Amino acid sequence: MTRRPGRRRSLRAPSAHWLLVGLVAFAVAGGLLLQGYAHNDVGHAATKPATATGVSAAPGPGAVVYSARGRLASRGLPARTVALTFDDGPDATWTPKILEVLRREHVPATFFVVGSRVASHADLVRRELAGGNEVGSHTFTHANLGELAGWRDNLELSLAQLAIEGATGRATVLLRPPYSSTPDAVTRSDLRVMKLAARDGYLTVLADRDTDDWKRPGWRHIVANALPTGDRGGIVLMHDGGGNRAETVAALPHVIDELKARGYRFTTVTGGLGLAAGSADQPASGLQHLQGRALLLALRLSGWLSLLVTWVVLPLGVLTLLRTLVAVALAFRHARRPIPAAPAHLPPVSVVVPAYNEAVGIEAAVRSLTASDYPEFEIVVVDDGSTDATAGIVEGLHLPGVRLVRQPNGGKAAALNTGISAARHDVLVLVDGDTVFQPDTVRELIQPLADDGVGAVAGNTKVGNRGGVLGRWQHLEYVVGFNLDRRMLDIFGCITTVAGAVGAFRREALERVGGVSLDTLAEDTDLTMAVLRSGYRVVYQPRAIAWTEAPQTLTDLWRQRYRWAYGTMQAIWKHRHAVVEGGQARRLGLIGLPYVFAFQVVFPLLSPAIDLFALFGLLFLDPVPIAAAWCVFVLLQTLTTLYALRLDKESLRPLWAVPLQQFVYRQMMYLVVIQSVISALAGVRLRWHKLHRTGDAVTAVSLPADGA
Repeated sequence: MTRRPGRRRSLRAPSAHWLLVGLVAFAVAGGLLLQGYAHNDVGHAATKPATATGVSAAPGPGAVVYSARGRLASRGLPARTVALTFDDGPDATWTPKILEVLRREHVPATFFVVGSRVASHADLVRRELAGGNEVGSHTFTHANLGELAGWRDNLELSLAQLAIEGATGRATVLLRPPYSSTPDAVTRSDLRVMKLAARDGYLTVLADRDTDDWKRPGWRHIVANALPTGDRGGIVLMHDGGGNRAETVAALPHVIDELKARGYRFTTVTGGLGLAAGSADQPASGLQHLQGRALLLALRLSGWLSLLVTWVVLPLGVLTLLRTLVAVALAFRHARRPIPAAPAHLPPVSVVVPAYNEAVGIEAAVRSLTASDYPEFEIVVVDDGSTDATAGIVEGLHLPGVRLVRQPNGGKAAALNTGISAARHDVLVLVDGDTVFQPDTVRELIQPLADDGVGAVAGNTKVGNRGGVLGRWQHLEYVVGFNLDRRMLDIFGCITTVAGAVGAFRREALERVGGVSLDTLAEDTDLTMAVLRSGYRVVYQPRAIAWTEAPQTLTDLWRQRYRWAYGTMQAIWKHRHAVVEGGQARRLGLIGLPYVFAFQVVFPLLSPAIDLFALFGLLFLDPVPIAAAWCVFVLLQTLTTLYALRLDKESLRPLWAVPLQQFVYRQMMYLVVIQSVISALAGVRLRWHKLHRTGDAVTAVSLPADGA
């Protein structure tokens, strides 16, 4: 597809759109990262309980650790005084049930909340305080602080505090580090965390009695573990989130009744220490409350984003799999179609070659056409105001049957229309100026036109310059993406693009649609859709092979695909009303346009979500299933590519490049579509771009049949 400078496309795409794309990508990645952290996925291995050393490092037997004259000290609750504490909440199911029991029994408690759970249940934290209870920090992600780096300890405490401040407008001074529930479970690393917390003004609250008993589940064991020996007071640890929640709810009334019967007084942690009422939580400043609200909002938004990405990834994966299976199945069916045994269809043919600054490859292209084994044909080369030696080279060849037509630069569509008008015959082959034909290409291309219902035939375009990684990627894309799709769409009767590199048209079909339109940048797609809407069929002829020169730099590839994507969207919009028409137009509207829009526009826009989700999973989730899913995807792509190469009688050696496509090439194609969509929404009209040519496509004709 050679494009030319034109007067109408003078505006450039807005440079700010990449800033927008970058901000969106940053926001999505940041949201997923925040969700991963909030749900204890970041550093997951560091959240396991520490290995017990058998030696307690606690500063004393008391359950409350505080700073006294720069040193850590501990103290406990008075005799016959008990403070009920609940860890790991709030929980939408169990916390309200526990609050109801406490309200009914007129018993206060202290709830140590996980900051990430506060974001989802801020109302429950407010209910806890409104019921006369206290709230303390249980870190932000329930991480094992003793096994984290210092900056992570600070982050865990700060984010948990912000979450509480955002939910309640109050700041807590109580802290219970996870996995250090009792004084005898405190390690030296835990002691380091307690010193850090004491420096920041926290009281570290452990528990005299931990009701967890995983080896002996059941609410009766919780009751037994909660009751003190003799008249000793203490702090009891239970759970309203995680742990044995259902058993806690069942056991709680019995614990309260038994302790009341023994004459125990129920209090909060600070009440048991003799501190003033409300000393556990102080009013947060306006800025702290605002920051906390911002954190809760960010967590809520990132949760929705994570859910959205999940719901995008799953359908995309399923549809990609279905598309691949359908494409392969229909390509197999297409390949098994019998070749008609009727006499060859050999009407006179006019070959039209639009050329703008094609000095590098025009001689090879024209000579390959004159070497055709077709009995009767002419070649019309339209020089579209070239500023190089294109016209002179064609004239200097002095080849029989070749005519040169000159015109001022008007663009490829105008050059094609000029050549069509100058052509003598009713069957026309339209060829790009950088394309090289095989001797039998014209003959094979014309055969489907023996059917009067066929208005156009798409040939099989192959990449001639397939050396290097970029060349191999494009070679594989042509063989798999383009040719498998054309075989499938041929079965459905709605091929959407007869590529400019090699295509045959019935003159009557071109006249019916008014010639080649100048409305879009993808004039070949626009023309093909117009032919379908006019009532003609468009078919694919894989035996009509033409060799084209693919871009050899990322810059040229970007420009080419940018034009294709933008022009395809223009063509889709232009022919959107095909769905309400009959015949071939209805097939185009019901199948062709939705397919192209879905897999060439929508999927590339959404597919980065798959890459983000995969990266998110590898970094923050269990990497094994994510890596396995990626390997299955690559294996499916490789097998599909293998089949497409075999179908096209190509070498299998380029298969090694398939996995590499997933890391660079695929992402580049996504970005191209994103830029095209943004440009289209902004109303930008693109300029023509002339790709740099080297003439390497000519070497492909002399290659062996397996190509690579």
